[in-house]
Amino acid sequence: MRFPPDLRDSAVPGSDREAPGIGEAIYRLLAEIFPICRSVAGEGVRETLRRLQREIDLTIHEVPSGTQVFDWTIPPEWTIRDAYIRNEAGERVVDFRDCNLHVLNHSAPIRTVLPLSELKQHIFTLPDQPDRIPYRKSAYDEAWGFCMAHDRLIALPDGLYEAVIDSSLTVGSLSYGEYYHAGTSEDEVLLSAHICHPSLANDNCSGLALLTLLAKAISRRKTRYSYRFLFAPGTIGAIAWLARNEEQTARIRHGLVVSCVGDGGGPTYKRSRRGDAFIDRAASHVLRHAAPAPVLLDFSPYGYDERQFCSPGFNLPVGLFQRSVYGSFPEYHTSADNLDFVRPSHLAESYAMIESILDVIEQDFTPLGTLLKGERQLGRHGLYAGGDGSPATQAANLAMLWVLNLADGHHTLLDIAERADVPFAQVLAVARRLQSHGLLQA
Repeated sequence: MRFPPDLRDSAVPGSDREAPGIGEAIYRLLAEIFPICRSVAGEGVRETLRRLQREIDLTIHEVPSGTQVFDWTIPPEWTIRDAYIRNEAGERVVDFRDCNLHVLNHSAPIRTVLPLSELKQHIFTLPDQPDRIPYRKSAYDEAWGFCMAHDRLIALPDGLYEAVIDSSLTVGSLSYGEYYHAGTSEDEVLLSAHICHPSLANDNCSGLALLTLLAKAISRRKTRYSYRFLFAPGTIGAIAWLARNEEQTARIRHGLVVSCVGDGGGPTYKRSRRGDAFIDRAASHVLRHAAPAPVLLDFSPYGYDERQFCSPGFNLPVGLFQRSVYGSFPEYHTSADNLDFVRPSHLAESYAMIESILDVIEQDFTPLGTLLKGERQLGRHGLYAGGDGSPATQAANLAMLWVLNLADGHHTLLDIAERADVPFAQVLAVARRLQSHGLLQA
């Protein structure tokens, strides 16, 4: 593939990465959707999707409760109005209005009075993190329960407590959002984030907000690939999308699941099941040059929705991008995953790394030199950087020599960047410069 003439001088998706305040913009959107009580199926997901619709032309799809999607069944829709535990004095010792993590997500309704010893069987805590409220859910097995800080639970005196969860599980639908940006090719890049978690800032309000603003930026660009953004409840949402779009998956050439992108860990990339897909190479290359100690993981059938896209019958080239690995940081699935845990600077760094990965996908090509025998004399073409001997000068000259040496029609720019251990962006800039001097064919 040569330089696409209609894309060579156009802005690439990553051109907004240095935009002033991109991290702050992502954080503001994250903070807006943070308070919403989401679950696998219910109004919370719709409310979140409607907020994202104000940024991008998002299509909201509904899959009715009871629909069979491969080996799974769409669960009932959950509506939560209020929930509390009240002591004999009438005081709310647990209150859903204070924190929506206080209720077992997708909990069945209950109104009862129980002694504390019996009530404890329906209360989840974290004894090793006694001041934090855990996030727990029960979407597929009907149950009721509360979550609270362990130190508050052990401080409760024995006695009778009123437990009320004013919720309903009814026939409704599962909602997911989809945004499609058409490129010059029908080949697609899939970018996905799960939308079922309630007030957890890093997991995954951060992924939702980042991908929304990324989609907004890409909507203004002319791109080689078409881009599909999917905002769906974890596991069941991705499975439902796959069940409804089996034929369409043949167009997916690259994909990323995005989650936990607002903390300062990592960065981390988990490879697709294929292990050697182009997205695996591009992401590994970018992260190795973006951070001193990136975490690169092989695929496993546990994690986020990359495992659905890489499941039997599909095996799509989809990896997972995150900062800290899910389940590895103490704030994970607790009330400590709040707005103070994520930072605009970390969000901006994540945005830049994802954009750099997309740059590789968009801009990679196979260069061919205009002279296929012998080494070029850079000085004769006004390209030799001089003889000051500085590391920067030597690196610039060496990058040009690498590109010219491997511009034989058999190596892509990513091949060259990997072989030379030079960032792809630098190799791309060198290739464009060589082309402008007539040393590479257009």
